[in-house]
Formats: sequence, C-alpha cells, structure tokens
Amino acid sequence: MLIQNPLNASELAFPVLECLHIIGFTISVGTIAIVDFRLLGLGMRHQKAADLNRDLWLRTLAGLVIVVFTGLLLYSSDPDTYYLNVAFLFKIVCLLAAIIFHYTIRRKVVSSDASNAYGKIVACLSMALWASVIFGGIFIGFVNAGL
Repeated sequence: MLIQNPLNASELAFPVLECLHIIGFTISVGTIAIVDFRLLGLGMRHQKAADLNRDLWLRTLAGLVIVVFTGLLLYSSDPDTYYLNVAFLFKIVCLLAAIIFHYTIRRKVVSSDASNAYGKIVACLSMALWASVIFGGIFIGFVNAGL
C-alpha cells in the first residue's frame, strides 16, 4: 500500500504553505533587521536596541515558529528533492547558524548595550546569516538535486 502525502493531493496546498513560509520568514527577519539596523545606527535612534529587541521578541519567535512548521511540511512533500539539493542543505546550515547566533551572541550583545563597533560587527554578521538563508531558499528551485 502506497502512502501518499496529503500535500501532494491538492494543487493549492504547496503554494499556500510556501506563502505562509515566506510570510513567517518576513516577520522574523524583518523584526531581526529592525534591531540590527538600530545596532548599526541606521534608524530608531530614539530607542535602545535592547528595548526594541524586548518589544519585538515575540513577533520574531512567532515568525520562526511559522517558518519551521511550514518548512517541515514543505519538506515532507518531496524529501528526496530537498535533501539531495545543495542549495537546500546550504539554507538549512545557514538557518541553524543564524538561529544559534541570534539566541546566543546577538542576544548577549543587544541586551548588554555593547560597544558601538562590536554591535555593528554583530549586526552585520546577523544580517549576512539571514541573507544567506534567503539566498539558499531562492536557489533551491534553480539547483538540480544531486550531491
């Protein structure tokens, strides 16, 4: 007996999930970018980065939960296509690195009001990691499966 994934039974399931995935990612990366831009001194100068982070942490977490949940469902639609795709593997490595960096080093720097130079370095690294996740995701469709 062949088990079929319900996502593959509907023409709309995958595109709707992908839209939710992108919305979740936009929410999480958008809130992270607001704090990173503040660390760089490029906006929201009337607020401390720690205050912004405290105000946005729930939205960031909600976006990440949406991203992970929808990402797992998208992956389940055709696992072979994804785990053999170099762009997908790159995206996942960058996603894990970005999440770890976000909840360790970046969190410590943001909450401690670290020196201006150190804060800028951390903000740049944070944005580079999240941009790498985005580029990895974009290139999944353009890279053929096969290691």
